[in-house]
Amino acid sequence: MIGRSLVRALITSAALAAGGLLAGCNSDEISLASNAKANQPVSPKLVAEMVAKDMDLQSPILVRLFKQEAELEVWKQDRSGRFALLKTYPICRWSGDLGPKVREGDRQAPEGFYAISPAQMNPQSAYYLSFNTGYPNAYDRSLGHTGSELMVHGDCSSRGCYAMTDEQIAEIYSLGRESFFGGQKSFQFQAYPFRMTPLNMAKHRNNPNMPFWKMIKEGYDHFEVTRQEPKVDFCEKKYVFDAVKPSDAKRDPVFEASAKCPAYVIPDEVAEAVREKQDADHVETAKLIERGTPVARINTGIDGGMHRVFAAKLPGGNTGLSEGGTGLALLTLDKAPGTIPPGVNPPRGPVTSPEDPWTASVAPATPPASGTRVASATPATQNTQSQNTQQNTQSEGFFSSLARKVGLGGTADTTATAAPPPAPAKPKVAEAKPPRPEASIPKGTAPKADTKQAAARPPLKPGVSDSEAASSAPAFAPAAPSMVAGAQPVLSANSFESRFSAAK
Repeated sequence: MIGRSLVRALITSAALAAGGLLAGCNSDEISLASNAKANQPVSPKLVAEMVAKDMDLQSPILVRLFKQEAELEVWKQDRSGRFALLKTYPICRWSGDLGPKVREGDRQAPEGFYAISPAQMNPQSAYYLSFNTGYPNAYDRSLGHTGSELMVHGDCSSRGCYAMTDEQIAEIYSLGRESFFGGQKSFQFQAYPFRMTPLNMAKHRNNPNMPFWKMIKEGYDHFEVTRQEPKVDFCEKKYVFDAVKPSDAKRDPVFEASAKCPAYVIPDEVAEAVREKQDADHVETAKLIERGTPVARINTGIDGGMHRVFAAKLPGGNTGLSEGGTGLALLTLDKAPGTIPPGVNPPRGPVTSPEDPWTASVAPATPPASGTRVASATPATQNTQSQNTQQNTQSEGFFSSLARKVGLGGTADTTATAAPPPAPAKPKVAEAKPPRPEASIPKGTAPKADTKQAAARPPLKPGVSDSEAASSAPAFAPAAPSMVAGAQPVLSANSFESRFSAAK
């Protein structure tokens, strides 16, 4: 049974690609299948995972991302209509701090809910493949937040983006492409500072971004209890999730990010399940604070993070603001999930200072000043990080030499604010890679990560929503597609067909 389903899924993907090359018409579906780099098939191993989890190759997807854990999750709708976790990808590099993006050039990677349409998929990215997050959305714009071309892309280099390896982004891109072929109009992208658990909420309780994080946790909780893509709207400069018209209303509510909220309700079964989860989370968070859970350390100059599996491959490897400890160089020779470019550098270690003490006691009630940066490491982690960074800088021993011989070392990375001399530009497939010397980038005016954005394309046929099944959660009817209101339009100079026509 599994074997037949696997063969059928692979044949379907191959037929779509062949049809695009033969027909040569300008529909989105055929255009998506006519570029060699962007048309890499979903791997047989991943297709087998879908079969085992009762998913179809072209069923809708949903993406969640967590900075602190440096992980990106792809969820996929199974045949019950609910979303299940398909695969978790370690993030190779992200820049900035925990917290939302506010202005152009602040190096922050965005946080919040965004909708990714076919127009935002970019097969001609300077960083192998990419998709535009759609930042700023209507909520961001209502607050005057600025920024553009914020991507999830390859090449493991970030200036406000989320960077994967080329192999990872090729697989993620192919999953998005197949979901569009299946009729999904857009997939939801949820970006968080960390997993919204009671422990993390307790550790970051004094962070000035906490009001924003509590607001987006509402959407996180809706997804957790329903395993359905939450419907997202904005009003009064805030997020609203799964809103529907009141029973006595004759038409659906109309939302505007800066306007007063219209009359709406949340379905009783959803509201009750979310309320129960949040009550339990509040109780657990209070217990953790009472027990003296330490407050996350103030960020003293760390720029972003990197998953430990990548940091472990680099001499002087450091996970920065991501979890996993420091001093990871050469702790393992296991294969990394993709190729690490030679010009990649891990995040810098923390700068310790007598003016920046960190106590394990319960933090005071007064939050830090608005300009304060907050990180997520532990005291032991920070001490180890400082020591190991110093050791790796001062001496080069047997293991560092071995790293270079087996191709595990690296030089400069565009994400560090004070980088070594830049490495030569890495050749890319069918594209010219721009030079990336960090030292030439003035602080606060970082260049855009990706300017070759896709053109807007006609909408595809209607699709359904996406998510995973949890046995403990109540069953809910699938929500309607295209859930994020007010998504930022993506402008481009050429057509979707021409951008995917390299293989013709």
